[in-house]
Amino acid sequence: MNAKKIFSKAVPMEKPAAVFEVSWEVCNKVGGIWTVLTSKAEQMLEQYPENYFLLGPYFLEKTKGEFEEEPPTDGLKEIFHSLEIEHGLKCHFGKWLIAGEPKIILIDFKDFWSKANQIKTELWNNWQIDSLLSVNDFTEPVIWATACGLLIEKMASLFPGQKIVAHFHEWLSGAGLLHLAKIAPQIGTVFTTHATTLGRTLAYNNVDFYNFIDKINIEENIIKFNIKAKHQLEKATATQATVFTTVSAITAWEAERFLGRNATIFLPNGLSESQYPSFEELTIQHRAHRNRLRNFLLFYFFPYYSFDLEQTLFFFTACRYEFRAKGLDIFIKSLAQLNKKMQESNAKKTIVVFFLVPSDVRGVKTDILESREFLDDIKNSLEEISDETQEKVLYALAEDKEISEETLFNKDFLFDIEKKFLKLKRKGTPPLSTHDLVSQQDAILTALQDAGLDNKPDDKVKAVFYPIYLSGHDGLTNLTYEEFLKGAHLGVFPSFYEPWGYTPLETAGFGVPSITSDLTGFGRACQEHIKSKKYPGVFILKRTGKKDEEVVDSLTNSLFSFSQYQRKERVENKIHAKDLSAFFGWKKLVANYFKAHQLAIKDK
Repeated sequence: MNAKKIFSKAVPMEKPAAVFEVSWEVCNKVGGIWTVLTSKAEQMLEQYPENYFLLGPYFLEKTKGEFEEEPPTDGLKEIFHSLEIEHGLKCHFGKWLIAGEPKIILIDFKDFWSKANQIKTELWNNWQIDSLLSVNDFTEPVIWATACGLLIEKMASLFPGQKIVAHFHEWLSGAGLLHLAKIAPQIGTVFTTHATTLGRTLAYNNVDFYNFIDKINIEENIIKFNIKAKHQLEKATATQATVFTTVSAITAWEAERFLGRNATIFLPNGLSESQYPSFEELTIQHRAHRNRLRNFLLFYFFPYYSFDLEQTLFFFTACRYEFRAKGLDIFIKSLAQLNKKMQESNAKKTIVVFFLVPSDVRGVKTDILESREFLDDIKNSLEEISDETQEKVLYALAEDKEISEETLFNKDFLFDIEKKFLKLKRKGTPPLSTHDLVSQQDAILTALQDAGLDNKPDDKVKAVFYPIYLSGHDGLTNLTYEEFLKGAHLGVFPSFYEPWGYTPLETAGFGVPSITSDLTGFGRACQEHIKSKKYPGVFILKRTGKKDEEVVDSLTNSLFSFSQYQRKERVENKIHAKDLSAFFGWKKLVANYFKAHQLAIKDK
């Protein structure tokens, strides 16, 4: 599972004259690779200030506010013209409106679809990729990627006698690399798989394949799950690339088994250090955003019953809705055990757990909206008399009078405010979800109810399923995701399949402790940095070779231990989480990209 030692500091290596980085997610946010590309762009430009190009698909709606088109240089103009005449491809040149503003070329390939069958035939003839029964989710990226290969082939003429690199991400861009391998083998190529097609598919179908990876029948499974063409394309791309890379050691293990090639080097995903505040700034922001979360509890829980907000901790998980792969099943079972353990120990703390997992929703529950309006009305009434109340307190202190309810408020105000609070009160228990869901059989809600986590008054662990992306103006917490992180106390990400795992790394970047698993790329990469630390900031849950019951018990113990921490101990974990994130900044990790590029041209 260890990559070979492939680079020696003592032997300087050649720098490519130009680098083309190709991804379906350039100016097209659909997954985690978008974060990789945007967060490291500044570092790439420092190394390649002149000739670094990002290539992606042109989708007009996605470009708004993201892409500023510019006139191409004379050389590019001629190449773009020839591609349009010969293949019907329209290239849009400009800058991506992200940090660093890198140069990008977006290819409009809708008039290239007529070549789909020809492209598929060539994939079969050259690489034995059987795409006869493939549908659009395979055909579309293959057509676009082939267009990228044609573009890079022509752009190589702008650098005569010089070595260039084309770096391709995921199988979706693989057809472009295969085109260059056949037509322009002098171009150095790098292929990065962020997760193998078969591994991802097995995980999303609830197969814990790491426990028996050597026994998996590859051919049988790619046919069973209808991913034969994607798998074969991915395998051919990995085989033909000059340099093959993965994002982590665990993905390299997976790739070696499923794709048949060892990774030359790992390219872990990093953070852009400039996007994360200092610990001092985070301390101030934590209080502000924590109070916003407390305000949310006032209209979500307090119409039904109350608890001590000063003794309340905010836990959360955030992920795509992959119930088994992301460990949501394990987490909910652990929360049920944690609830019983806290009840039995008469714990003072209350834990509110947010499930930030986007799903299909109809809208915010009407009872919650009503309660929020009632609370806003109460707050407005208090704001109207705030200046007067401050004056009364000041006068009472100056005149050495006792401060009491009668001193601060008149009887009419108290009567009116009590009436408004009565309107806020409700019978029953708080809902498990902030929104009405489209699905009547939701996995998270069903699991919470089966586990007995239904927000009863005596529950020490309370659940809030928040099934939308945090926008900062949703009418509930009104927090962005980053603001929510800053207000939380612990993130929990017990995945059994996560080739890297940006979420716990981002959480650490905001000085928030988290729990991840040893089946994630980030979790394994962390281990050497947190050995023997009492307050590691990131806790590693052991899932390798463990049964679910063992994992649930272990996670329960970790959650219970964290709930018992004093404030000083929580702060120690916050400090170490923030410190740990520094090991995974792009200023350090981007060097792996440069090494991969140098290796790609070493023998060209």
